[in-house]
Amino acid sequence: MAVTKKKLLPFLALTTLLFFVFLYHSSTVRDTIKTIPQHVGLGDHPYIGGGKKQPDDTPGLDDENEKPPDLKDPDYANWNPTPIFKPGSKMPAGHNYTSTLVIAKTKSEDTDWMDRELPNQKKAIYVADDPTAPLHPPKNKGHEVMVYLSWIIDNYDNLPDVAIFMHAHQYTWHNDDILGSDAAQLVKKLSRERVWREGFVNMRCSWHPGCPDWMHPGETEENVYKQEEVLLAKSWSELFPLDPVPAVLAQPCCAQFALSKERIQAKPHAQYIWYREWLFSTQLPDFLSGRIWEYVWQFVFTGNSIHCPKEHVCFCDQFGACFGGQEEFDEFIARKNELGDRERDLRDWEEKGKAIKEALEEGRTEEAEQLDKPEKGKDEEFRKEIERLRPIVDKLKADAFKRGDDPKNRALESGRKWEEGDGF
Repeated sequence: MAVTKKKLLPFLALTTLLFFVFLYHSSTVRDTIKTIPQHVGLGDHPYIGGGKKQPDDTPGLDDENEKPPDLKDPDYANWNPTPIFKPGSKMPAGHNYTSTLVIAKTKSEDTDWMDRELPNQKKAIYVADDPTAPLHPPKNKGHEVMVYLSWIIDNYDNLPDVAIFMHAHQYTWHNDDILGSDAAQLVKKLSRERVWREGFVNMRCSWHPGCPDWMHPGETEENVYKQEEVLLAKSWSELFPLDPVPAVLAQPCCAQFALSKERIQAKPHAQYIWYREWLFSTQLPDFLSGRIWEYVWQFVFTGNSIHCPKEHVCFCDQFGACFGGQEEFDEFIARKNELGDRERDLRDWEEKGKAIKEALEEGRTEEAEQLDKPEKGKDEEFRKEIERLRPIVDKLKADAFKRGDDPKNRALESGRKWEEGDGF
């Protein structure tokens, strides 16, 4: 037995030595890991230490001789500083603003209209569901939010003066009908000067839906038309842990807006990474995570939970449709709505007649007799009203755009100071 123990001694010595080497190496690895920013997810935060940074930007080291501190919660005051949202610095009249149109699309959506309508506009078109596309987000999640944040993250240090964030379709109901519901017209007529002054502008001026009182984060009963509402309070606390949950969130729908370079850079790059990591990590369904952001963009870029600029000011200063003031704008809207009502009445009248005709042609006589019959002669009445109202509405709109060609009129209607020689 004694002989056996002697033979084992060298083996035991070597094992002990390796064990202490392993402990030392593990301790070094642990200390090294503490200096690496941790992946951000729900409930996890990146470590950002105080003091100066190393030349290689390793966070948490004041100098090369100081040991890394223990991992702890972020230095919130520096990680999430209160941004300074101020009006953009004044540019000379006629300044040629650079701009990029950032588009979120799927493979099936056609964007050829952009080349036809906006040939000189710089574009960044992301294909959400095609990882082989030249531009695509890191994950197809959160609808346009993932694309918008990814573009900001990737271009933070090389931004144009103005960035315009929009969907892929040219014609849609949520593009204001004063501009023909046409995305191309929105981009063409958008005042880059206003974007630069304001920092953040919604590409929709009309309040409905979204203003002035839309989402209530404290709501507990689900609204089928606002399914994300009951999820907002929890999502808010995850996205903005230092900001109290607001009673109301409101801005015009529908996640299309423009930003100045200054406004994007008013928040640190790390914040946008944080927001995108939330999108990666959230267990919410894709469409809900995207819709939650529809009513928080204004908070991210203005610091206000409610952002509902006056409609007539928005149309005038932003797109050059200046009706002359609130009363004149209200009068235009009344005439436009009246025209819309008569057009809808005529469509309903025609649909009733069409339904009866189809039923009779198919031999469904009894059913045809039960259908609501259009009142005789009403169609002509509707047509006459449409013929009367349409030129009135068209002239008011044409006059508004003509009035908006003068930068002084835009300043007057929006209530901002203007001096001779100033541009838009």
